[in-house]
Amino acid sequence: MNILILGGGGREHALAWAVMQNPKCDKLIVAPGNAGIAQIARCATLDIEDGGAVARFAEAEAIDFVIIGPEAPLAAGVADRLREAGILVFGPSAAAARLEASKAFTKEICDASGAPTAAYARFTDAEAARAYIRAQGAPIVVKADGLAAGKGVIVAMTEDEALAAIDDMFGGSFGAAGAEVVIEDFMEGEEASFFVLCDGDTVLPIGTAQDHKRVGEGDTGPNTGGMGAYSPAPVLTDAIAERALDEIIRPTVAELARRGTPYQGVLYAGLMIKDGAPRLVEYNVRFGDPECQVLMMRLGGQAMDLMHAAAEGRLSDARVNWADDHAMTVVMAAKGYPGSYEKGTEIKGLDTLPETSSDMCFHAGTTLQDGKIRASGGRVLNITARADSLSEARARAYALAEQIDWPDGFYRSDIGWRAL
Repeated sequence: MNILILGGGGREHALAWAVMQNPKCDKLIVAPGNAGIAQIARCATLDIEDGGAVARFAEAEAIDFVIIGPEAPLAAGVADRLREAGILVFGPSAAAARLEASKAFTKEICDASGAPTAAYARFTDAEAARAYIRAQGAPIVVKADGLAAGKGVIVAMTEDEALAAIDDMFGGSFGAAGAEVVIEDFMEGEEASFFVLCDGDTVLPIGTAQDHKRVGEGDTGPNTGGMGAYSPAPVLTDAIAERALDEIIRPTVAELARRGTPYQGVLYAGLMIKDGAPRLVEYNVRFGDPECQVLMMRLGGQAMDLMHAAAEGRLSDARVNWADDHAMTVVMAAKGYPGSYEKGTEIKGLDTLPETSSDMCFHAGTTLQDGKIRASGGRVLNITARADSLSEARARAYALAEQIDWPDGFYRSDIGWRAL
């Protein structure tokens, strides 16, 4: 099978790594890819948000199956264009991808399906939003309605923080994503991520994870795209996961199908758990990053078969073969992230790291220049390990991280602290 993966981050390196474990993969192309992906697959230059260009490329390369990694191509309708061209694709339609592309749409679906979530209000006027915040008080959550690269959510612990977020969003800091704002009640509890595959009808759970959004030790400092993750998430017990399926995820999928926009792909539910009850924080319509890295580490080559079954509508016959194991990933980021940071700094020591089913360094923001691996983004490497226990996986991951020679990078030393 000839496979094309769209994307170039740590998530896509993990997907590519898992796909390459499957003997059914004959050829793998990743567009645009990165320096790490280039070591295991062919990388191609392609505008991944141009559905027509992607379809023409897939036809020219005799691609049998396309896996869409990031949310932007999904929101742009790339999956729709591929389906129109008769190319098998893993990823929801643009209409279904609104679950991530519009916070307001997600709230509308929750209202219609009865899925428990935070109370909210929607605003297109800054002064009305400010008045609402003053009336509600803090803590409160302010969200840019559209896609903001994982940075459009402000958990404001003070009224001043919330008002500043309104100024930023309506002032253009998040571009078109901030033209409408959703303001939510603050939910207390512990947050975890629940991943399922959908084929338009069947929902198949494929794992849980917990990530660390804050940049600093002890979950302090500004939010980031994620500084590390581990799987499984102990807080998401089997009983709570079943409640989330029955009360949140299956009703959502049923409501989308009722509207004529069946959901096909991976659905990632961010859940807030308190007193054994889950409530929806948000949906993402793609694998999380860095959660994908720990999920792929645990799933291995079967991940490709499961995604293929979802794309072909065969999930009712699919089964997930879980080992009783744990995985952890530690993100190495450029100093200054999530603020301003320097690009182009050299990273040494990567060629000495093991690459096994239990130890992998997934590249996120890297490029190869003059034979040297250089940082090209904020989150740059995902040092990932798998073991029989979380504490052992953590020890392996940090042992790998210590071998990397990159003075311009940093990582948190406490990933997994909630579970351990």
